[in-house]
Amino acid sequence: MNIVRLVKKAKKGNKEALLQLIMAEKDDYYRLALTYLENSHDAMDAMEEMIVKIYENIDQLKKEESFYSWSKTILVNGCKSMLRKQKKLVLLDDLHISDEKQPFSEQTNDPYKSSDQQMEIKELLIHINEQQKEAIQLKYFHDLDYQTIAEITSVPIGTVKSRISQGLKKLRDHYRGDVHG
Repeated sequence: MNIVRLVKKAKKGNKEALLQLIMAEKDDYYRLALTYLENSHDAMDAMEEMIVKIYENIDQLKKEESFYSWSKTILVNGCKSMLRKQKKLVLLDDLHISDEKQPFSEQTNDPYKSSDQQMEIKELLIHINEQQKEAIQLKYFHDLDYQTIAEITSVPIGTVKSRISQGLKKLRDHYRGDVHG
């Protein structure tokens, strides 16, 4: 698949080319959204919003080869926006639903929720700040390089490296039982 060629076609209005680009990375998009939103329904909603924004704004993409980092930035920003809205909305229904167990289908379709190892990792990640957690998840759960993480989070590459390094040090110290640092 030639990304540059497909992006140029998509910029000219070719919906099929845009669909090919998105479908090639659909699993990565989904896992990325799931990392932020922690449930499959919201992750799918975020992906739908991302597709609409990409379609509406693809002509603003300067470098065709940057399509995937650009689209993932759009997805992350959409996820963060959804999280801000969710924090503002406290519905009475949510108070009742939070006491109930998750539907069986959601438990089995979501590898992040069903794996004991993932639960242990989540437990560890509560011991670092949000920026460190985000950088570590993007690096190690989604295998993104430092430059892409810097673009997605809108910070310099040195800041990304620092957040990952400091976060990993805190995690190592906590895991070893040295929690003064």
